[in-house]
Amino acid sequence: MEEKIIEEHKQGEALVLEAKEGNTKKLFIESYGCQMNFSDSEIVASILANQGYNTTQKLEEADLVLVNTCSIRDKAEQTVRKRLEKYNAVKKTNPKMKVGVLGCMAERLKSKFLEEEKIVDMVVGPDAYKDLPNLLQEVEEGRDAVNVILSKDETYGDISPVRLGGNGVTAFVSITRGCDNMCTFCVVPFTRGRERSRDPQSIIEEVNDLASKGYKEITLLGQNVDSYLWYGGGLKKDFKNASEIQKATATTFAQLLEIVASAQPNIRIRFSTSNPQDMTEDVLHAMAKHNNICNYIHLPVQSGSTRILQEMNRQHTREEYFQLIDKIREILPDCAISQDMIAGFPTETEADHQDTLSLMEYVKYDFGFMFMYSERPGTMAARKLEDDIPEETKKRRLNEIIALQQKHSAYRTQQFVGKTVEVLIEKESKKSDAEWSGRTPQNTVAVFPKENYKPGDFVMVRIDDCTSTTLLGEAVGYSEK
Repeated sequence: MEEKIIEEHKQGEALVLEAKEGNTKKLFIESYGCQMNFSDSEIVASILANQGYNTTQKLEEADLVLVNTCSIRDKAEQTVRKRLEKYNAVKKTNPKMKVGVLGCMAERLKSKFLEEEKIVDMVVGPDAYKDLPNLLQEVEEGRDAVNVILSKDETYGDISPVRLGGNGVTAFVSITRGCDNMCTFCVVPFTRGRERSRDPQSIIEEVNDLASKGYKEITLLGQNVDSYLWYGGGLKKDFKNASEIQKATATTFAQLLEIVASAQPNIRIRFSTSNPQDMTEDVLHAMAKHNNICNYIHLPVQSGSTRILQEMNRQHTREEYFQLIDKIREILPDCAISQDMIAGFPTETEADHQDTLSLMEYVKYDFGFMFMYSERPGTMAARKLEDDIPEETKKRRLNEIIALQQKHSAYRTQQFVGKTVEVLIEKESKKSDAEWSGRTPQNTVAVFPKENYKPGDFVMVRIDDCTSTTLLGEAVGYSEK
């Protein structure tokens, strides 16, 4: 059974951008993990385009092979290791090929990659991509190259990302980097560093540039977008010591949402990911005020048990989460909500698991991402808590969570049947070249006959039927956008 109900990206797909005239070297780059990794790969490709590299989908012809990695779960790391084996098998037939590891695994396993396993030429952490030209020079001169130093202020706000392998309709815009929350199960604070926010002016410039290029939907990205805070730079903790003038002129996430939505009223705005402890009511009011901010919130809860939430160092209780859900339903009645859920966290009892199932029954999430707990070295949970839940118990609890989510997903999609909804066409349907696939503001996939429409069109679609995750219907005309 699949561990998650939906998948935003095709993991590991080679990412390609339009060739830059005069470039002669070939870059093959793959990304795994969160949306932030895909966004980072676009930054990397932009930097390397200025170093003479065009991207390629053919591994065998690459001069440089990069894999942008994820450390959030053991399964993700094992997938990357298998890809590295593939790269090195190809490298034997192409000795000039260089292999590099980027991202979270690079920071976490730098010594293993370079000193013990000897399987890569270059290791680059998430805050060191601007150092790539220097690191490539090191590699060309026959030396291993590594830079995994975490930055307190790097946001790449001055880099204009290229758009890799996209559909020309939707794009990511990074607004924060790092995380300060220190959830006990999570490696992100150790692999991506302290939380810092990007200058809002650079965000607006990037959004405006995407609009000028015909993009129709922007997703504002961060490990925790709700804690976005800009008052002239620096770490969030420094805000406590800021002057009253700085506080008065600070830009919060709710204000950033309003600025972006107002600047491009004909573009859909999404955001991810939210942390329940940091989501404020003014964000919900901003969503209600602007029709182009999508009625969809990814709101990870991880567990329905207050005791387990405390063990995870999540700064909210079960009851506080319910209160937030109620407030969302009050202000945004049509808002879709999705979740992250971990089964089998250390010390989790059957009663804790039942709390998770009952929380899901209360919310009835539209979709979600569900995983078994896997211990991540270096985290507080790994240091302080024994991974004491048997594998069979984890699997059984995960399957119960997935089955309940499938039931709720079917319930949510069924609510659309008989209604006419706006859909932004993104691409051809995977199952039929005679149909388009797009998403509603609630992030639900809809499929319908192509007729004379094209990707990037906002279309009103009458929903006649559905599966547990997909709406089926027919277009009845263009949206008024």
